[in-house]
Amino acid sequence: MEKEQIDRINHLARKSKAEGLTEEEKTEQAALRAAYIAEFRAGLRGTLENTYIERPDGTREKLQKGKSSGNA
Repeated sequence: MEKEQIDRINHLARKSKAEGLTEEEKTEQAALRAAYIAEFRAGLRGTLENTYIERPDGTREKLQKGKSSGNA
């Protein structure tokens, strides 16, 4: 995502808190946010696809796709 788009997201967020947005601006904000989230997820997915776990014995295992155990 280009810097101008991120700057626009931030501008709309500030304006929303200060004075509110028009319907057109709300639509623009939603579209920009959706695009930002999609790019973020794609980047994270790419990182995780290239992540390996190194075991204590030195072997490396590719991170498996699956459900989170919920242990945070």
